[in-house]
Amino acid sequence: MRIVILTGAGISAESGLATFRASDGLWENHRIEDIATPDALSRNPALVHEFYNMRRQKAAKARPNPAHLALAELARAQDLTLITQNVDDLHERGGSPSVIHMHGALNSALCAACEYRWPAPDIMRPEDFCPGCGATATRPDIVWFGEIPYHMPQIWQALEEAELFAAIGTSGNVYPAAGFAQHAARNGAECIELNLENSANSRDFSRRIIGPASRTVPEWVGTLIS
Repeated sequence: MRIVILTGAGISAESGLATFRASDGLWENHRIEDIATPDALSRNPALVHEFYNMRRQKAAKARPNPAHLALAELARAQDLTLITQNVDDLHERGGSPSVIHMHGALNSALCAACEYRWPAPDIMRPEDFCPGCGATATRPDIVWFGEIPYHMPQIWQALEEAELFAAIGTSGNVYPAAGFAQHAARNGAECIELNLENSANSRDFSRRIIGPASRTVPEWVGTLIS
């Protein structure tokens, strides 16, 4: 069976990583406009780098939880395309062999001048030189507001070929990911949501499993590989 899974912040929250946005509209006590846009990097590059250095350090200390481990087990047993909105590497450290990071990755650095990529050091600074072209245009390799997510042609094709699509720990508020279930369903896939509560686009799913991912995902995976 061809399975496509999308994971969001909810799966990493149980490993101790903060979800994208709190109820007060702030992210780790910062306005989104100040740390997650290209304009923010232009206005205050020191703040942006400080914020992502902190996130990188927190992610490095986090550990994969049973949901990450279960999806790695599923990948070994089924034809699985794993897409994540998360920028941590918990899926990889949990054993998943191939992960599509549509919003980029904390452990990658990007040159805004030449688009060269390299492994991010623990601490990145505005004055860092690009190893490719030498420009001082280093930024986190993260998709910010106003930018196009990575690997979209590959993702749309996987959704069109899927027999089963599952969204795990996603809010259903962020596009294009919020439209994945509709796209998969139009092409005949069964769509299931695993979440702490119904997402904003829960109507797009034919089945919902409510509860913490560390419990629901291993139980669900068990039904697929038993």
